[in-house]
Amino acid sequence: MDTRESKTPEEKKQHLKEEKLPEDFSHPEPDAEQPEAKRSPKGAHWLVLGVAILVAGFLLFVLLPKIVG
Repeated sequence: MDTRESKTPEEKKQHLKEEKLPEDFSHPEPDAEQPEAKRSPKGAHWLVLGVAILVAGFLLFVLLPKIVG
């Protein structure tokens, strides 16, 4: 990421050209600087499901008897 405050006229011109180009939605590709965007979330949904089941089980078998009885 460029953190400089001022840009040369050529850099400003290049930046404006890049901003005016329409985004290619038919062939979206992650940026090369973002390797995490290229990885697929393998098994992440199973982790969320497992945690939800554990929380539901905890609520049913530990907290519910204490509330009712």
